[in-house]
Amino acid sequence: MMRRVYITGASGAGVSTLGKALAATLNVPQADIDDYYWLPTEIPFSTRRRVTDRISLLETALGPKGWVLSGSFESWADPLLGGLDLVVFVTAPTAVRLARLRAREKARFGDRIEPGGDMAGIHAGFMAWASRYDEPGFSGRNRTQHEDWLDANPYPVLRLNGTQPTAEQVKAVIDHPALAKTYA
Repeated sequence: MMRRVYITGASGAGVSTLGKALAATLNVPQADIDDYYWLPTEIPFSTRRRVTDRISLLETALGPKGWVLSGSFESWADPLLGGLDLVVFVTAPTAVRLARLRAREKARFGDRIEPGGDMAGIHAGFMAWASRYDEPGFSGRNRTQHEDWLDANPYPVLRLNGTQPTAEQVKAVIDHPALAKTYA
């Protein structure tokens, strides 16, 4: 059974966590957009990869059969979504998201994100950016942009609360009627 699922939402909502768990359950490849959006550099998340390179790398990572793609993009990755079975939109309150992001960044980068660290400015900017997701007029990625994309996309959409246990979210995705179709 081939299934293609795109999981999106605000940073810290649980998109990547759900993506990894769902891919393991479905036994399909999983890719997180941030791993392909940014070039690997000494200071992470500081240099964007060319769009054509992102798409090529993601196509290779996902392969031609079933997969789970997690993260957010602004239309540049639309070509990857052909034959998509389901879009999952994960939400969580801002305070929850920011607490998760702080913990994740501290675990990943330690003292590098603290004042005086080589990533302190990037971290502060990222947290400020992430905190504004629910502001409709915010010029960065925001909830309004996501809702507009969801409304315009031709695929079924499942909305999930990112504060629910991951296992419950995985079950909701697996149980969605869009994933019941079988491919030869």
